[in-house]
Amino acid sequence: MSQSRGDTLEGVLNELQGSIPEIEACAIVSVEGLPIVSALPNEVDEAKVAAMTAAMLTLGEKAAIELGKGNLEQVLIKGNNGWLMAIQAGLNACLTVSTTEQAKLGLVFLDMKRAADKIAEMI
Repeated sequence: MSQSRGDTLEGVLNELQGSIPEIEACAIVSVEGLPIVSALPNEVDEAKVAAMTAAMLTLGEKAAIELGKGNLEQVLIKGNNGWLMAIQAGLNACLTVSTTEQAKLGLVFLDMKRAADKIAEMI
């Protein structure tokens, strides 16, 4: 059973990456910071990405509440070469995406939200 679940989660990532060419990498991680499934370049450490994603969401959530911004919807980081985005995918998982700097963020977030909803149903 877990094999088919992994395939299905992998399918969600493949669909997300296939829908927007500017998405370079994506991963589903547990809220504890452990990798669940990923589509990352070989040189990227899946465990580090998972831990950092969970930490970003935890800090973002605390900051949003502390500053009166309500419940956290997304974390967005801009670097010289593109964007990193993370959102919750149900109670137990997070979805993180890395894009080029040319990515249209509205479209990326829309597709991420759809993918996160699917992930939440599966996990």
